[in-house]
Amino acid sequence: MQGGEAGGGLPEGAEDESADPRRKLISIVLDEASIGRGNADQEHERLIAIYDLVECNCFALPNHSGGPYGLHLAMEEKKLAFDIRGADGEPVVKHILSLSPFRRLLKDYFMVCESYYAAIRTATPSQIEAIDMGRRGLHDEGAALLAERLDGKIECDFDTARRLFTLITALHWKG
Repeated sequence: MQGGEAGGGLPEGAEDESADPRRKLISIVLDEASIGRGNADQEHERLIAIYDLVECNCFALPNHSGGPYGLHLAMEEKKLAFDIRGADGEPVVKHILSLSPFRRLLKDYFMVCESYYAAIRTATPSQIEAIDMGRRGLHDEGAALLAERLDGKIECDFDTARRLFTLITALHWKG
């Protein structure tokens, strides 16, 4: 579903924040009661998104040095709840994120994804590449919007915001 682009290198002399084991997500749990299970394709997309996110991320809470963190995601009144816990499972903080600002973007993203999958069967490589560039552009837009909505609540780099957005798309994908 998501096209993974490699992140750029660090500027010379810059410290790699992702090397700090306290600035990491070590687990992600989806609340089955509020999110529910999907069909086999949806579950596969969710598992891939979770795996990619846990495998490579930079995630921290402002003014909190208690990581690494576990993330429990749930839906609360049509909003996405980021229930952040310590490595021991103890609650640290919960942030509620309205998904309203993402509705148009998700609709456009899924429409372009459908075009992409249809194009793979019949289009020329240059047409497929053009559609894929549009899909990646929307994905980047979603990651930027997510980073903006989490600003001051959760610190993450752009690649982590992209992976979080991938997970949000996997939660909304109809299969």
